[in-house]
Amino acid sequence: MPLLTLEAWMAPLRRLAQLTSVLLVAAAALGPVPAGSVTRGGGLPGGHPGERNPAMTGGHQDSRQLAGRRIVLSYPGPTPPPGVLRAIREGRAAGVILFGENITSPEQLADAVAKLKQAAADAPQARPLLLMTDQEGGKVRRLPGAPELSARRTGSAPDPLAAAVDSGTGAAGTLAGAGLNVNLAPVLDVYDTPGNFIDRYERSYGQDPGRVGELGSAFLASQQSLGVAATAKHFPGLGAAARDENTDARPVTLPVPLDRLRSRDEAPYRAAIAAGVRLVMASWAVYPALDPDRPAGMSPAVIQGELRERLGFDGVTVTDALEADALTPYGPAGPRAVAAAAAGMDLILCSARDPQQGEDATTALSAALDSGGLDRDAFADAVARVDALREDLG
Repeated sequence: MPLLTLEAWMAPLRRLAQLTSVLLVAAAALGPVPAGSVTRGGGLPGGHPGERNPAMTGGHQDSRQLAGRRIVLSYPGPTPPPGVLRAIREGRAAGVILFGENITSPEQLADAVAKLKQAAADAPQARPLLLMTDQEGGKVRRLPGAPELSARRTGSAPDPLAAAVDSGTGAAGTLAGAGLNVNLAPVLDVYDTPGNFIDRYERSYGQDPGRVGELGSAFLASQQSLGVAATAKHFPGLGAAARDENTDARPVTLPVPLDRLRSRDEAPYRAAIAAGVRLVMASWAVYPALDPDRPAGMSPAVIQGELRERLGFDGVTVTDALEADALTPYGPAGPRAVAAAAAGMDLILCSARDPQQGEDATTALSAALDSGGLDRDAFADAVARVDALREDLG
């Protein structure tokens, strides 16, 4: 969609987005969402969280297809390769993540997105794809355009709340205009030391958990009011990571005391859940106060205990990059995918720009499902949450 046409389309919706955001942020400020409550898009279709829809249980469905419905694929270069399109046409993909290398021009991107969507429409059980990217703002933007402000600059703006609303509205316009429907943003990490890992690229709104929750919720609410799902990340928080503690590059352990972890790092997620965030991405760091042995995204104590039960999130969980070097002890893509799924991660982010990574993850999940290594009912619940999100965004 040309820029002028998109701006003309977006203009009358900005006030509605701003009003929606302010109302949701106000609701979030009232307190945490009780465990088991229903957030927008959360739970299983046709009932309350935990109420299984018989049509979605997958008891008689092909395990490989069920496994694929939890996979987010990626690919190198500007053109979706035949293997990716085939997996989508066969119903073995939940979505695709796009990076800068996949985008050379608006026209090229429109053609690629059209091919991906057509492949999804040709699947036996056609569902919209989750088409996602990282459009945080500032230095972390895969597509040209809004939001131009980084989280740090948003937090220091003369009117931070208005800036956060405008950034969320702008992100929705940029992504929706390109045919995408999921943003892997906002970052809700509360940084503790200037210049540390999350602050060095201006990805944090600040050091005050209340302000981070307020601004992150304003961003996500304004974006979601325009039809683009938001992702709060990186649960339970990377704000304590030192400058060189990058889980993409090596294992990271954050020995934050439990009371501080819950009062500071997890606090913005309470606001985001109350504001209706659709997805939450888990960190690959280890938090000994919660689980001394496993990264957050591979820990049932973190995902099921903290995020689901304690904070009451019943939307879609998504891993960080499956190829991260923090996961080297867990072997290749297949075992990593199985460990993440066993912990409660719904979507497996295969973002190495290598379609074989998605194939390997799908094969391992399917084998674990058939062998009983992964519980079939829990697996079906995860697929149902992902399918519901896909259909809601279609």
